[in-house]
Amino acid sequence: MANTSDDTPAGFAYAVSAYALWGGLPIYLKALAHVPAMEIVAHRVIWSLPIIGLLILITGRTADLKAALRSPRMLGMAAITALFVSINWGVYIWAIAHDRALDGALGYYINPLFSVFLGAVLLGERLSRLQWAAVALAALAVLVLTVEEGRLPWVALALMLSWGGYAFCKRKLPIGPNQGFFLEVAILCVPALAYVLWLGATRQGQFLAGDALDTWLLLGCGLVTAIPLILYVNGAKLLRLSTIGILQYIAPTLIFLVAVFLFREPFGPARMIAFPMIWAALVLYSVALFRQSRKVA
Repeated sequence: MANTSDDTPAGFAYAVSAYALWGGLPIYLKALAHVPAMEIVAHRVIWSLPIIGLLILITGRTADLKAALRSPRMLGMAAITALFVSINWGVYIWAIAHDRALDGALGYYINPLFSVFLGAVLLGERLSRLQWAAVALAALAVLVLTVEEGRLPWVALALMLSWGGYAFCKRKLPIGPNQGFFLEVAILCVPALAYVLWLGATRQGQFLAGDALDTWLLLGCGLVTAIPLILYVNGAKLLRLSTIGILQYIAPTLIFLVAVFLFREPFGPARMIAFPMIWAALVLYSVALFRQSRKVA
């Protein structure tokens, strides 16, 4: 959440950079499409830990982290958010590898609307008519895809639910975002490291055993995971909440463009109907967000 009533150029640069990197992530993951999704998730966890740990050390936030490590309640909450984020990563990586990047874009487009819905249902937050209209339009778009394609867009829904659940539970974690992310990857690091060691022992893993490029790309998973998050956290502190709310569409828009024009995924009739409906819903949501920010100001 932003801690300022005015946008700053630095905050804008940080946030746009973060969303641009997230939007370009499918290109990186596509180069690892032959590697199982679970192995990639494990390496994202393992190589993110030293990066975020070094950042906390440099910024002098170790005291908060030590207190959190001594709190069973904090660790339990971090374990829940870690579960949500690992599911999200796994589904997203699988989707890229199996030519379902468009479904990934759809999931991240819908996510802010799902978060609004969660706030209304679980937190009793009052929604405006525009917000309800946006949520209804998004739900209708999912229904169109389900009817036209004969199946639920499960990738989009899984990404929406896992990231929405992660964001909701993250709000309940009383610790800074960097420290919270460290706790999450630290918790996940134990099974991730065990899994990678098992893959190496059974000669099923790609790390240090396959192509040299695969090894470097798996090592780089830490950078492509941690750097956008660090940029986003710093940007969010220097921007208004409404600005962050609008900028978050950069990532799914870039994913959409990469899927259609670079990966050449089919954009059939159902998607031609559903995506404009989602975009219209996001326009309504943005207008409602802008009105709320003006009232607060």
